[in-house]
Amino acid sequence: MTRFGIEEEFLLLDEDSLVPVALSGDILERIGDDVIAGRVTTEYLASQVEALTDPVRTGAEAVQQLSALRTAIGTQARARRAIAAPTGSPFTTLRSPRLSPSAHYDDVARRLAHLTREHEVNGLHVHIEVPDEEERVRALNRLRAWLPLLLALSANSPFGNGLDTGFASWRSMLIRRLPSSWCPPRFADLDDYRERVDQLLDLGTIGEATSLSWAVRLSERYPTVEARVADTQLTADDAVLSALLTRGIALSSGQRIVADETETIDASIWMASRAGMTARIVDPLTGEVSPAWTVAEHLLDDIGPVLDDLGDADAVRAGLDRLRVDGTGAARQRAAHARDGLPALRRLLQEGTGTAAA
Repeated sequence: MTRFGIEEEFLLLDEDSLVPVALSGDILERIGDDVIAGRVTTEYLASQVEALTDPVRTGAEAVQQLSALRTAIGTQARARRAIAAPTGSPFTTLRSPRLSPSAHYDDVARRLAHLTREHEVNGLHVHIEVPDEEERVRALNRLRAWLPLLLALSANSPFGNGLDTGFASWRSMLIRRLPSSWCPPRFADLDDYRERVDQLLDLGTIGEATSLSWAVRLSERYPTVEARVADTQLTADDAVLSALLTRGIALSSGQRIVADETETIDASIWMASRAGMTARIVDPLTGEVSPAWTVAEHLLDDIGPVLDDLGDADAVRAGLDRLRVDGTGAARQRAAHARDGLPALRRLLQEGTGTAAA
């Protein structure tokens, strides 16, 4: 069975104000050897940590690892009166983030200049193991067309600067300002991919290939295709749903995609960022503009045989049914804030790491 891995980024927020706080070094030191499977590392900003699973084969394994990692991070954050927030962007910010100590991050900050001050973003990254390099490019090309739907399902960052942004994924709009962001071009083969990346390096937009901000790319460290379109999710179950859908798409050889022009995909990503699962996006299989939930049903029909073979069909269907009832992370955040302001939002974020008070 094809293995996959999940990376989740969390913002460390002050428990009272929900403003980012630079506690990553202390949190990592406190966690120490408590993590049994997977690992926790620093990220770009000192107010972020990243949880990475070991390679897994089933959704159940992934949920188990993510839940344990989230609890370890959330518990140590709470000991410092902070929240490890499972959200794509913070409720508010001081716009004065500190970087994690790293020559690589220093170089990234130099290239981004003022953008770093507003780049407090958390993503969910899904790695799908594809040993053959050329097949890895073909998997990337399949995933390109489904990026808008994957984002619509995972939109979880409705707030910015203490306000409702009107977007379901404000993180995606912040990412859009980066070079080589959102949908990559369609690649003819591996040589084409490498030539295009080399050109970006020659331009100086990025310092190394690991800094590519495409919403799907080839990993430079592992034999994987890496989808990076999703916001960090409120719950481990939501994160694994996104991962299982990503694996199903990457491994599918179903119906021919008829709509995969980069500008069309990017326009649909914008609509998914704006409206989540209430958006209308271009259906890759028909080329028609359709409600996101209609596109989701077409995707399930298309990758159904792969999900059956992997044993993921029931979990995926149950996860989508849950989202229909409960809403995406963005919808749940908005509902919590409308119900009781910051206290309700705070509790919702704490529940995502199992650290909400009884």
